[in-house]
Amino acid sequence: MADKKDLDFTYTTIDQIFRLSIGETGDYSGAKYDGDFSMTLEQAQRAKHVFIADSLHITKGSKVLDMACGWAPFTRYIVEERGATSIGLTLSQGQAEACQKNGFNVQVKDCRYVKPDDFGTFDAIVCIGGLEHFCSVEDWQAGRQEEIYRNFFQTVYDLLNDGGRFYMQTMTFSKNMVDFKDLDINAEKGSAAHVCALMVEEFPGSWLPYGPEMVIRNAAPKFNLISQSSGRLDYIETIGQWRRKFRKFNLKKYLLYLKLAGRYITDPGFRSQVEVFKVSPNRVCFEKEIMDHFRLVFEKV
Repeated sequence: MADKKDLDFTYTTIDQIFRLSIGETGDYSGAKYDGDFSMTLEQAQRAKHVFIADSLHITKGSKVLDMACGWAPFTRYIVEERGATSIGLTLSQGQAEACQKNGFNVQVKDCRYVKPDDFGTFDAIVCIGGLEHFCSVEDWQAGRQEEIYRNFFQTVYDLLNDGGRFYMQTMTFSKNMVDFKDLDINAEKGSAAHVCALMVEEFPGSWLPYGPEMVIRNAAPKFNLISQSSGRLDYIETIGQWRRKFRKFNLKKYLLYLKLAGRYITDPGFRSQVEVFKVSPNRVCFEKEIMDHFRLVFEKV
């Protein structure tokens, strides 16, 4: 499992850069274009929020738990436009502080260990991208991956009211995933071995499920699958839009980039991590079908 230190690189160290690029409640997860790439990134992210809220039957008064909430874009949508109440959880101190400043109820807490005694139970739960960080390489090598997912679904089951629904959005490994022993940060740039090694550097403590089937079977028998769809092509477009926004000039943002320059020069590990801004291993993995991306809607049995 990626711990707070692991996630703080991606979501705290460069928190301000993200918000200056994609907005105060910027959505750092795949948008929903459904093939219409004439949509703006903001329109596609809203389409995703509408889809999730409709799928989970979120209306006025619904109580929602937003696991791995990021900068609270979904929480903002359901609170402001659906009249729901929301509690958001993140392991990033930078994200939590930004969310609290913007008036959202977001706490630094590991969503795998939430109990009904903490916040009560919920009508709906979302976890957008969180599952990607629940299993580490070491957990996978020790054969604990599926146990981790089963335990997580037990947690969600205990937190949901009867008949409640759960939305999960997650990357998965796909048909062209390479053998772990072949991953090499020094392999030919752009190769599967290279981009997968970069992924490990970008998200320390994280390992993906092998296809949606691994997730679905560990949700059963406590949950019925309501819907499943791939967002791989949507995510390729989303990443392209993000990269344009990250590069768009903003004086404050570029001063922050300069602040990281010294660490880039002196810290090889940090250098490997920020390499993702040049290569975008996620996008290459989606293009090569090393990875896929799924939207899954479950209902508590």
